[in-house]
Amino acid sequence: MASTATMSDSASHPGWLRLTHWLNALAVLIMVTSGWRIYNASPLFGFSFPQALTFGGWLGGALQWHFAGMWLLFANGVFYLMLNIASGRLLRRFFPLSPRGVLRDLSTALRGKLVHDDLSHYNQVQRLAYLFAIVDITLLVLSGLVLWKSVQFGLLRELLGGYETARRVHFGAMALLMAFVAVHLVMVALVPRTLLLMITGKGGKAS
Repeated sequence: MASTATMSDSASHPGWLRLTHWLNALAVLIMVTSGWRIYNASPLFGFSFPQALTFGGWLGGALQWHFAGMWLLFANGVFYLMLNIASGRLLRRFFPLSPRGVLRDLSTALRGKLVHDDLSHYNQVQRLAYLFAIVDITLLVLSGLVLWKSVQFGLLRELLGGYETARRVHFGAMALLMAFVAVHLVMVALVPRTLLLMITGKGGKAS
C-alpha cells in the first residue's frame, strides 16, 4: 500500500486523471452550449443567449446533444470519483480543509504571495473550489433528471421544490459552473505550467 501511495504522489497527474479531466471538459461544453439552445426555446428570465454560442442547431437536436453530454458527464464523473476514492487521492489532495485555512490561502492569493512551486499540492482555496465543482455537477445532473423525466423522478422533483424550481436550480448550477470554469481559466493563464501538467502529466515542480 505504501508503494502505491508513493507512485500516485510522484505522478501528480496520472493518465486516468487527465483523461477524465478532458472528457469532463468536453461534456460540460456540449451540455452548456446545447442547454443554452434549450433555454432559448423557453427562457426563464428576460434574456436569451446568442444563437452563435448555442449548439444543436434546433431544439430537438439540442435536446439529443444535451442528453448525450449528460450521460458522458455522469459516467465520467462516477469513474473519476471511484478512482479518486480507491486510490486515496481524494483524501490526500482535497483534505484537510477548514474555513480558517481557506481564508488564509485566499488572503495570501489576493496579496499575490501564494506560491505555485509544487503543482501537485493544492492550496485550500483550490481544494474548496474543486470540491464545490463536484457538488455543483452532481446538482446539475440531479436537477437535469427532474427536467428530463419529471414523473419518473417524482420524489426528486418534490425534494427540489417542484418542476419550475428545478429549472431554476439547474440554471443556477450551470451559472455557478461557468463561474468556476472562468476562474479556472484565469488561473491557468496565470500559471501556464498547470496546462502542461494536465496534458503531459509532468512538470509538477518549478525548475
